[in-house]
Amino acid sequence: MMVFADYRKVVDDQFNWVRKFRKDPALQYVPVILLNCPDNMDFRRALSAGIDDWYRSDEDWGALIARGRQLQRVRSQLDRPSPKADLEMKKTFWQRGKRLFDIVASSSLLLLSAPICLLVALLIKLESKGPIIYRSKRAGQHYRVFDFLKFRSMYMDADQRLEELKKLNQYGEEGAAFVKIKNDPRITRVGRIIRKTSLDELPQLVNVLMGDMSLVGNRPLPLYEAEQLCKEDTAERFSAPAGITGLWQVTKRGKDDMSVAERISLDIEYSRKSSFWFDMKIVLRTVPAMLQHENV
Repeated sequence: MMVFADYRKVVDDQFNWVRKFRKDPALQYVPVILLNCPDNMDFRRALSAGIDDWYRSDEDWGALIARGRQLQRVRSQLDRPSPKADLEMKKTFWQRGKRLFDIVASSSLLLLSAPICLLVALLIKLESKGPIIYRSKRAGQHYRVFDFLKFRSMYMDADQRLEELKKLNQYGEEGAAFVKIKNDPRITRVGRIIRKTSLDELPQLVNVLMGDMSLVGNRPLPLYEAEQLCKEDTAERFSAPAGITGLWQVTKRGKDDMSVAERISLDIEYSRKSSFWFDMKIVLRTVPAMLQHENV
């Protein structure tokens, strides 16, 4: 089963009908594709609500049906429980153990890092105007959208200036699935220090405590990046929890550049190999990786 909806007939910019549709357990895995979408549609809101893909016309039904079948396979891989009871039991046990570890570790680290957090907050406030904490919408496990927290390391107009700086994106030639700008002029002096030492990541411990993220996992992506990774060969990265540190962060140690393909490949590798001991290896490799010149 798959659903094709004509945007012109639905007339719901909030996509509430999709949210209600997804609440039905029997319909959680059914692909939903929007047709005849206008250029000014809020694509991020559509993704957050549960829309799988969208098209500006409904002319090529052969291609649309093929895309629907592809999404059926992806949703089946991401969400459907394993048919083998023993594997499901192991998966559930691992998930509960990982969550328990996240709660204990994040709460302990928050207490231990409190003096550092207060100092960083003071320095940010003294250097530039704006909030101490930067919030942005990110897509985590199964494309779930949440408020991602970081110490603000950029000037207040950073998001507005992103468009004009996209030509400097180091991943630009590969389709800009990710954005990375060397010597980014939007970063403050304090921001460069806390990024180099990864202190800007400390507020994400709150995300971990709240259950939005895990200590170890694949990085949650800005929505404009997640939108470009909905295809079958890349969607698997979203089957793993979102994490503060992960396989690609520790693997890039000593490498000046990492391609989009390498980064996605490492995310998928983590999704397939994640276990308690694999997570512990990544945690142990994170500290030396933090000391490299580029932030993890």
